[in-house]
Amino acid sequence: MFEKILIANRGEIACRVIKTARKMGIKTVAVYSDADKHALHVEMADEAVHIGPPPANQSYIVIDKIMDAIAQTGAQAVHPGYGFLSENPKFAQALETASVAFIGPPVKAIEAMGDKITSKKIAQEAGVSTVPGYMGLIEDAEEAVKISNEIGYPVMIKASAGGGGKGMRIAWNDSEAREGFQSSKNEAANSFGDDRIFIEKFVTQPRHIEIQVLCDAHGNGIYLNERECSIQRRNQKVVEEAPSPFLDAETRKAMGEQSVALAKAVGYTSAGTVEFIVDGEKNFYFLEMNTRLQVEHPVTELITGVDLVEQMIRVANGEPLSITQDDVKINGWAIENRLYAEDPYRGFLPSIGRLTRYRPPAEGELGEGIVRNDTGVFEGGEISMYYDPMIAKLCTWGPTRGAAIEVMRNALDSFEVEGIGHNLPFVAAVMDHPKFISGDMTTAFIAEEYPEGFEGVALSEAQLKHVAAAAAAMNRVAEIRRTRVTGRLGNHERRVGSEWNVTLQDTSFDMTVDADQKGATIAFADGETMRVEGDWTPGDSLARMTVDGTPLVLKVDKITQGFRLRTRGADLKVHVRSPRQAELARLMPEKLPPDTSKLLLCPMPGLIVKIDVEEGQEVQEGQALCTVEAMKMENILRAEKKGVVSRINAGPGDSLKVDDVIMEFE
Repeated sequence: MFEKILIANRGEIACRVIKTARKMGIKTVAVYSDADKHALHVEMADEAVHIGPPPANQSYIVIDKIMDAIAQTGAQAVHPGYGFLSENPKFAQALETASVAFIGPPVKAIEAMGDKITSKKIAQEAGVSTVPGYMGLIEDAEEAVKISNEIGYPVMIKASAGGGGKGMRIAWNDSEAREGFQSSKNEAANSFGDDRIFIEKFVTQPRHIEIQVLCDAHGNGIYLNERECSIQRRNQKVVEEAPSPFLDAETRKAMGEQSVALAKAVGYTSAGTVEFIVDGEKNFYFLEMNTRLQVEHPVTELITGVDLVEQMIRVANGEPLSITQDDVKINGWAIENRLYAEDPYRGFLPSIGRLTRYRPPAEGELGEGIVRNDTGVFEGGEISMYYDPMIAKLCTWGPTRGAAIEVMRNALDSFEVEGIGHNLPFVAAVMDHPKFISGDMTTAFIAEEYPEGFEGVALSEAQLKHVAAAAAAMNRVAEIRRTRVTGRLGNHERRVGSEWNVTLQDTSFDMTVDADQKGATIAFADGETMRVEGDWTPGDSLARMTVDGTPLVLKVDKITQGFRLRTRGADLKVHVRSPRQAELARLMPEKLPPDTSKLLLCPMPGLIVKIDVEEGQEVQEGQALCTVEAMKMENILRAEKKGVVSRINAGPGDSLKVDDVIMEFE
């Protein structure tokens, strides 16, 4: 077995590989850029080598720098993680030439399957059903428009060397095909050093289901069931689960056997994933093969008990697979939510900054389920603009799908993240969405269910009552604490009243609080009573309560006359007032936000790539105004309505913060 391996990656996947290597008794080497000097993967590894400036194209994807790190440390093998060099045949070839083991597939398999155009041709020759499209290289935007018309809109414009949603655009007309071609080409060049583009038919109402395969160098190949990855935004997965709530055993077997046959046809070894589009009739169409470990591999591990990273290392060491197809079972259900440093209230645009608070839920058993959190960050660390915005993968397992969802809900409510915009409220909302709960979702889920963007969660009146009851009980604890610290009058403590008004989400409840040693009984004005218990004390940022025996986890911040409480994706200002205070509060004028309707504000920290308009120019609704690059993605900002540009405050190359004014309108 290898004594030392180098991980040619960063973040949570580098940490994930280090954990398995440590379990196997293998020493690890991390590589890092200037931006990652204090990163978690650097701290976890046995050794670390600096490889250059923050931009990935000057550090993590420079083959010579990785090879130098290998030479310096004497690493015998390299695990590439995903992204960066993981599907680069030149890197695999460089390792082979240097007699260093690549913990991944052979060079020829990467070339055959890692290139989307070549892989589709091979799949077609092997009799695999594929999506209609143009497999040749496309020279310019006008050719892209011509091909798109021949295929028929809508079309998907893709980078041939792409992955992770980079270099992908959906076009519904000529204008979008023209713009999408150029943006995809630019993103592909920046992310992969390869700007080749191809176009295929975009299948509407599809489900994205993928098969995990594992092959060795002795002719053995198995599939480890499927993963449902239909909930996506910007063609990047957000929620994954295993197994799929849609497939039956017959379809699973057919997809699995076809995937293994395809892998064997190209001499594939190691772990890989064959991705399919599946329609409502369970017809499946080959999309691509990812010749690497997938981001969502933990859900497969949770339902099969197979450590995929360990298997990859053993295959790279020349060992035959120790498991057969008959050994692969489906035990329970697993769900993964990706925690991204992006603001769902701003169209999921990237967010950067310092993690002033980062407290994931404890890993291990939670009730009848299991919690797992694959992460690459820590409290006090910086989220950089240079890399992918994913900072953690929260996974849960349960004996049934419903149980796995319930464990996930409680884990999300317990996950504390402060200092940056993040998508925890959104994924919490998904876990409660009827379509997700029923398993009836497609890749259009986010676009269909949140057409105007994510605007937060509105709790039902029953849920609000539970939160209000908990807030009233917590307020009583806080009031008693205050009287003991500052409220003495002679020898008597100031009396804490029992009548309160709780206002939240434009709803008001009058109630009476009857407290005792174990908790409080809340009597609402409508006659309903609730029993509240918990061990929250003032200053705690997390409250684990029970209301009428139902668990309720709340993230807690103090505000004037109440709390800011977050639960189940809702962010609530909860005011707890005496009857007289509530009466006076209703007389206070409402503060209105400033008018920014005539300003184009930068929605994320990023770099201006280009400005598409000039001062004095009239623009139409939907017209492109400028392009901002952040976290390896190009974002085209468009006019929300017709107007005239009066002033442009930024130009190409300018680095902007959130809400910096890019341009003004008359």
